[in-house]
Amino acid sequence: MKDGVNGVALAVFILFFVAVTVMGFLASRWRRAANEHSLDEWGLGGRSFGTWVTWFLLGGDLYTAYTFVAVPAAIYAAGAAGFFAVPYTILIYPMMFVFLPRLWSVSHKHGYITTSDFVRGRFGSKGLSLAVAVTGILATMPYIALQLVGIQAVLDVMGVGGGEDTHWFIKDLPLLIAFGVLAAYTYSSGLRAPALIAFVKDTLIYLVIAVAIIYIPIKLGGFDDIFAAASEKYESAGAGGLAPTSASQWTYATLALGSALALFMYPHSVTAVLSSRSRDVIRRNSTILPLYSLMLGLLALLGFMAIAAGVQVENGQLAIPQLFENMFPDWFTGVAFAAIGIGALVPAAIMSIAAANLFTRNIYKDFLKPDATPAQETKVSKLVSLLVKVGALVFVLGMDKTVAINFQLLGGIWILQTFPALVGGLFTRWFHRWALLAGWAVGMLYGTIAAYGVSSPTQKHFGGSSKEIPGIGEIGYIGLTAFVLNLVVTIVLTFALKALKAPEGVDETSPEDYTADAGEPGVQTELPKVGTGH
Repeated sequence: MKDGVNGVALAVFILFFVAVTVMGFLASRWRRAANEHSLDEWGLGGRSFGTWVTWFLLGGDLYTAYTFVAVPAAIYAAGAAGFFAVPYTILIYPMMFVFLPRLWSVSHKHGYITTSDFVRGRFGSKGLSLAVAVTGILATMPYIALQLVGIQAVLDVMGVGGGEDTHWFIKDLPLLIAFGVLAAYTYSSGLRAPALIAFVKDTLIYLVIAVAIIYIPIKLGGFDDIFAAASEKYESAGAGGLAPTSASQWTYATLALGSALALFMYPHSVTAVLSSRSRDVIRRNSTILPLYSLMLGLLALLGFMAIAAGVQVENGQLAIPQLFENMFPDWFTGVAFAAIGIGALVPAAIMSIAAANLFTRNIYKDFLKPDATPAQETKVSKLVSLLVKVGALVFVLGMDKTVAINFQLLGGIWILQTFPALVGGLFTRWFHRWALLAGWAVGMLYGTIAAYGVSSPTQKHFGGSSKEIPGIGEIGYIGLTAFVLNLVVTIVLTFALKALKAPEGVDETSPEDYTADAGEPGVQTELPKVGTGH
């Protein structure tokens, strides 16, 4: 690590940061609507985004600063097992093509803004809707925190904030400033801000990856030397070389599959999907989003490069920022750090908006103020988006960073338990609402307890996301095991409750709602009226 502050890199970083800040505030004037005081406008960008805006927004949503830092860091620390992120992003796109256009159609028809809106409308259950909303908020909070961890990693490598003996306020002041700017333009511009900034973010990331994948191997003697150095490290550490060992294959496969099933359950992913202007936009995106998977595969190789470059860091999350500082000229290091920093701002903004929408629509409106006007909903959502960011900031500043990482893993386990209600509900009304709620509770309980019992060299509890699968004996992803238990309980109880003729609730949707497109008769194209869909 270079001594002191890298002034050139910091200057370039600040230049890009100021540019996207200006864009964030100007975004409120981009496609300005006649009535801005509604969640459709602030929280979904007026449901007006086309193919490329949606592509950049979804990319900004799914490929975050933490992805940029953590995926190659996993390769750096544990070997090829960290590549599970590549196949899971490939698995998700056929699934996305099948179920997300249906979610878009029914949501557009009834004015649904969140997944919980749909679940309530489909199953006539406020309790199930509340469970989905609370799960979404819980799973999103540590995810936002990790975006701030990504920014902090870049600032640490640049030497900003002083050393360990520096007063905490001075040390964390750059992160506080970045947080304040993010909070301000999200409050002002809503989803339009990250949608506009995502263009800059993704362009920078593609540029940095393209340069890194060519420039760094040249400096290190080529990929043969890079793979040889990585293989030697893993073999000496007993990690099994470049390929996962046979003992870890169940873990690799279940983690990839479970992560794929969970990815579009996250509220921020759904928010980006519902902001698009037609179901065809979603279908087209499912065919072009794999370009990001190509980028992710190249990004993962940086972990091998960090080993070959002799990068030594106590915190693995600093490996890639440190690689960039060691290998690139200072000015391009600033560009790379800007890509990571902006890559944190975009998803953090979308995540806070999504969490705020869940609170406003499915807690505040459903349980506290049923007669809330669209303007009141928007005001509450703006305020809650600030509180969500404050919570994430406190989480980052007050806790060990590894705790944030492990809680994000727990968030993936939790959010997967909403799959039966959301995706199942898009294709069938057969599941009973009480059975879905019971299955969700069992999955949440098992997943939390199982994850609590996992230890690591640095953590007594929540030390990982894999554990022995009951009845099989192999080590697998806890979230997928919890999901299977959830599904079994849901199916068994549905049979029982139907036999007992338990009340099933009112389904306010109809079969044609799931294939309707914008502009068709009966499909909502204006802002939702108060109470629409409820």
